[in-house]
Amino acid sequence: MNFEFYKGKKVLITGHTGFKGSWMCKVLINAGADVIGYALKPPTEPSLFNTLGLEDKMNSIDGDIRDLNHLLKVFKETKPEIVIHMAAQPLVRDSYKEPVYTYETNVMGTVNICEAVRLTPSVRSFVNVTTDKVYLNKEWEWGYRENEELNGFDPYSNSKSCSELVTSSYKNSFFTDEYYQANYGIDAPAVSTCRAGNVIGGGDFANDRIIPDCIRAVEAGEEIVVRNPYSTRPYQHVLEPVVAYLMIAEAQYKDKKLAGSYNVGPDESDCWTTGELVQLFCDKWNEVALANGNDTFNKAHWVNKHDGGPHEANFLKLDCSKIKTTFGWQPRWNVETTMEKIVEWSVSYLNDDGTNQLINEQISEYISEKA
Repeated sequence: MNFEFYKGKKVLITGHTGFKGSWMCKVLINAGADVIGYALKPPTEPSLFNTLGLEDKMNSIDGDIRDLNHLLKVFKETKPEIVIHMAAQPLVRDSYKEPVYTYETNVMGTVNICEAVRLTPSVRSFVNVTTDKVYLNKEWEWGYRENEELNGFDPYSNSKSCSELVTSSYKNSFFTDEYYQANYGIDAPAVSTCRAGNVIGGGDFANDRIIPDCIRAVEAGEEIVVRNPYSTRPYQHVLEPVVAYLMIAEAQYKDKKLAGSYNVGPDESDCWTTGELVQLFCDKWNEVALANGNDTFNKAHWVNKHDGGPHEANFLKLDCSKIKTTFGWQPRWNVETTMEKIVEWSVSYLNDDGTNQLINEQISEYISEKA
């Protein structure tokens, strides 16, 4: 993709204060885009959004995706050209604790963003980010394709399945050339959904996610507790889906026939069990953070303590043939490289040593590297 495309473009990101949203904003700011963010305050303290000082580098608007009137006001005032929807309640376990809030945010939030796009003819490209968990998970050994049945098990996964269906209904009912020609005298915008696997990377401070849990444990000198070391997930660096979303948003902006639903995940070799991933973290952490006899940090080690928590899938992976065939896309960083980047960023953060510059370097390295 050509990041020159984004220079001067008005791009509105929902959920921009979250982990993935902060990386997205940083990439777009570096590309010279006019970035508008709509989200609640950062969901964690500390947060990557505040650590990078992103509020001063973009038009950051405090807003709840459930508040349609406020969202419409923001769209009317900013007139975005490209919209990427990432605002969500993103955690499986939290969805068991707060199912109503999860559905309000992830389903009605999607209705609201689709409605805002429908009523804003300046929008030419819209990407709704969901999850790999939208599929009816049969825990089989092959990856799910985009035409598989959508029916997530838990409230989070199911709400994201619903988000896909809402987007599909709006595409059929409103995001058509016939509707737009009748109402605005222009063709309809291009609309895609993207289903990404588990993302990891520097700057994630969320609760109940395995890599932040690892970093908090070693910072506190505690053992890393792994509740389900045998579950298999497709892990990828956060830049993989972020850049893929931007690639799709650009491509469909230029050619609407490229719009559709796309899985975004790593190669099969990067489907790891949670236990394997944590062991890799420990190995990389102990190699890098404790190098040359450095005693500033604690040694990393983990323990299996299954807590009998609510249902989560044990085996899940994606078939990404469609995005590879359509765009020639390939993942660039495997899990080993990704873990090196995470440890590098985390050590820099804990040392209070230039994380903004380091994230710029990691973005530049990723973009310049051939897949």
